[in-house]
Amino acid sequence: MANKLVAHMGLPRHIANLFAARNIRTAKDVLSLPEFDLVTLLGADLDEVSAAIVRISEVACPPYQTALSLLEERIGMERYGGRLPTLLKGLDDALGGGIPFGALTELVGPSGIGKTQFCLKLSLLAAMPTSYGGLNGRVIYIDAESKFSSQRMVEIGRNSFPHIFQSEGMAQEV
Repeated sequence: MANKLVAHMGLPRHIANLFAARNIRTAKDVLSLPEFDLVTLLGADLDEVSAAIVRISEVACPPYQTALSLLEERIGMERYGGRLPTLLKGLDDALGGGIPFGALTELVGPSGIGKTQFCLKLSLLAAMPTSYGGLNGRVIYIDAESKFSSQRMVEIGRNSFPHIFQSEGMAQEV
């Protein structure tokens, strides 16, 4: 948003022209200068410059969110089934129903304990059609260790959900 052009921010024409004449073209250019310097550089009065800064900030900056608003949003999502069940009863009970939506969940443990396999299975659960108990969602799997294997994904699907993955074309659909 910092590279958004001042000319496209709905400022009064004469103020936009002053910015352009002084080669102040982007939101970053404006917001990185102190207000007093802008008043001096533009030769405009403080009220006009302040109003321009407010407008540029509104357009260029995303709306702020407080910790309280984020918490309320998360609680609201949880009211609507905001968890992905892992299908491991003990883990689901400990997590209050599964992996929460809208939150970053980190899996840690020693090498070979099954973190990658668990993530592959969760990916399957998220991507499976709702008619089969999944979320019919889309999954982005970030693999920093180059361990992703589509063949292993299908294998996990066949072993974990044989009644689903025996259907013709189900592996490709998921």
